[in-house]
Amino acid sequence: MAAPNEVTFRLSRCRSSVPKARAVLRAKLGEWRAGRAAAEDSELVLSELVTNALRVPVPGDRLVGVRIECRGRGELLRLEVSDAGTGRPEVQQPGELTKGGRGLLLVEALAHRWGVDERRAGIGKTVWAELLAPGIDPVPTEVEIAAVTVRPGQCVRAWGAWHTVRAVRSERYASGGLAIVMVLDDGGPALRLDAADPLTVRAADPAGNRVQPVASPVISQ
Repeated sequence: MAAPNEVTFRLSRCRSSVPKARAVLRAKLGEWRAGRAAAEDSELVLSELVTNALRVPVPGDRLVGVRIECRGRGELLRLEVSDAGTGRPEVQQPGELTKGGRGLLLVEALAHRWGVDERRAGIGKTVWAELLAPGIDPVPTEVEIAAVTVRPGQCVRAWGAWHTVRAVRSERYASGGLAIVMVLDDGGPALRLDAADPLTVRAADPAGNRVQPVASPVISQ
């Protein structure tokens, strides 16, 4: 399971994988509210790393792995691209008339540092690059908020599972306190909580997939 400050995915060995990788990165950087310069540089670097990985001969039809991570407090962006090929990429000095071969020159120019590691599991290698990216603000995908602040459309954790809130209304207790009643997507009993009771909520990730749950308190009626 990826943490809120990272995303991992795999790409098939085809040309369309390069724009797909850029799209995921762009969405994640938008979620992290990255600056324009950091976003543009990191897209160029990731494009070159994925392009190089797609060109490497590999056994069978092995996929290309990608990992994007925000490190520290948003100061560093790490991009990793893994393939099942052998050898280590090296910076070339192509002649004026040579086509191609300039990808790693671009990576070296834009990245704070870059390198190559053997994969911990399986065959092949991981080529990585780290870019200085001040201003990135990784927002947690799960937060704990008071029941009174929950809105329709959010996902909440209740009775050990995740549910989408369809409607929210408030009611007064006989004692005068405020109760929050939530109608959930499964058609089961409504969730009734004191207004100040904590509730864990989550959103969707950039690809539109639901974020997988982590341990959190079970809310009961």
